Amino acid sequence: MALITFLSDFGYRDHYVAAVKAQLLRLAPAVPVLDITHAIEPFNVAQAVHVLGAVFADFPEGTVHLIGVDDHGVGRRGWLAASWHGHYFLAADNGILTLLTDARPDDLVRLPVPAEWPAAPTRDVLAAAAAHLAQGRPLTDLGPLSTELYQLLNRQLRLQDHRITGHVVHVDHYGNLVTNITRAAIEAVGHGRPCTIHFGREAVRGVARHYQTADPGDAVCVYNSQQQLCIGVNQGHAAELLGLHFDSQVDVRFAAE
Repeated sequence: MALITFLSDFGYRDHYVAAVKAQLLRLAPAVPVLDITHAIEPFNVAQAVHVLGAVFADFPEGTVHLIGVDDHGVGRRGWLAASWHGHYFLAADNGILTLLTDARPDDLVRLPVPAEWPAAPTRDVLAAAAAHLAQGRPLTDLGPLSTELYQLLNRQLRLQDHRITGHVVHVDHYGNLVTNITRAAIEAVGHGRPCTIHFGREAVRGVARHYQTADPGDAVCVYNSQQQLCIGVNQGHAAELLGLHFDSQVDVRFAAE
């Protein structure tokens, strides 16, 4: 018996989350359900991918991840079930799975579309598929294998001899700016050279071990647990104070040898 995680843009004010959980309880009463968050901004596929991508691998293999974000999808393309890195994912065909897997899920199934378009697809379509997989039943019982899914592309880093250009991919609860620049990229391009991180009108020298190495109110750069470069302000909201947001450009520059 597997675990189901649940991530959505349903919020916490309405009954939508409870309705999905009631369906899961009816279909698979012995399967535990763990909430990741239901505070994803409405229809914000990029935010959903960042949050799920940061945590899914911490769960045991075989975990089923139910994604109720933009669940009516794009142009009524329907819904998908996929396996990737030993986990299962259920989502609308809206680009989430292409961003999460870089368009390379291990196996992909297109779920049957009901005769009448469902009012609540996560409850009426995806929950049943999640319960099916969590109870150890095969992915291919849900439908024939497919390779077609709606394509979105992740932002790519621009690597040069003395510079890396990336972008902010997420702003967290504290206002810290998470970028798509990784520690591996900095080490590969930098070869141990000191670096300066440029963003907006500001620049920070080097990457610190943690946010508290800076004085309160000062900007600082660190690596998070996923080894992504992050920009913060010690005891401050970096996004507001620095005027940066999702997709803002960030440059890492190295001294020429």
